[in-house]
Amino acid sequence: MARTSRPMTVTLGDLQERVDARVKSGTYASASEVLRAAVRALDREETALNDWLRQRVDESLADPRPSAPARAVFKRLRQHHARQTKARRK
Repeated sequence: MARTSRPMTVTLGDLQERVDARVKSGTYASASEVLRAAVRALDREETALNDWLRQRVDESLADPRPSAPARAVFKRLRQHHARQTKARRK
């Protein structure tokens, strides 16, 4: 059976000890298994974040309230920032 992936060299630095510990514990059979599991976990994390962001955008677009003009929003932000800065100086 032909190999579907190719070998690669990865420099893990401080992470090497954590990979080795997982292999030594028997949880994973090899460093490759650890890294495949890590990439799958990263994929799940990114998918969850993207889903959350997409939901927030959809909620925002469905909000029936009228849009606020950018000029008004930035004016409020500047006022808020000025109040926060003034409060910190006291």
